[in-house]
Amino acid sequence: MVVAGVVGAGWALVGGVTGCGIGVLAGCCVWRLRPGADRKEDVDMARAARQLPLAADLLASCVTAGAGPVEAAQAVGESLGGPVGERLASGAAQVRLGGAPADAWRQVGRIPGAGALARLLERAAESGVPTAAPVARLAADCRAEQGRAATAGARRAAVLMTAPVGLCFLPAFLAVGVVPVVIGLAGGLMSGR
Repeated sequence: MVVAGVVGAGWALVGGVTGCGIGVLAGCCVWRLRPGADRKEDVDMARAARQLPLAADLLASCVTAGAGPVEAAQAVGESLGGPVGERLASGAAQVRLGGAPADAWRQVGRIPGAGALARLLERAAESGVPTAAPVARLAADCRAEQGRAATAGARRAAVLMTAPVGLCFLPAFLAVGVVPVVIGLAGGLMSGR
């Protein structure tokens, strides 16, 4: 709709075939610069990666309490919401309706770091393998990975902060510390002649 408006504005402002061409060109630029699905998908994936440890903990708790993996995934998905919750609930619904577990849990596996969770849910749905301990380990691993990433980010920020601080203090150090010494030495050399 916005692109059509831009094309129409180009035609109305400039007029004729030239205005229509300019409008199409501007419309293509607007289409290219629009807030697209790729950016939204990146944001959702980042949010999903943050939700993953909580979802795994809740899933392990539900299974430990006696729920089956599919029922646990359904309960966690409905209560958690967001990208992880929606995919868990959708996968559980597909398995309940008779879908293949591999296909049902594939969408969960597309979340960064959730491939192991998808494989665990698939194996549990196919063979009944207990999932509480492995899912709890997965949650701990996800939290540890997030901690390592946060530590690496903090270290990187500390390194990046040294350049601006150095650029601020270096001129002051030169003006207050080095220049007076050089002037003093130059004055001493000049008067010593």
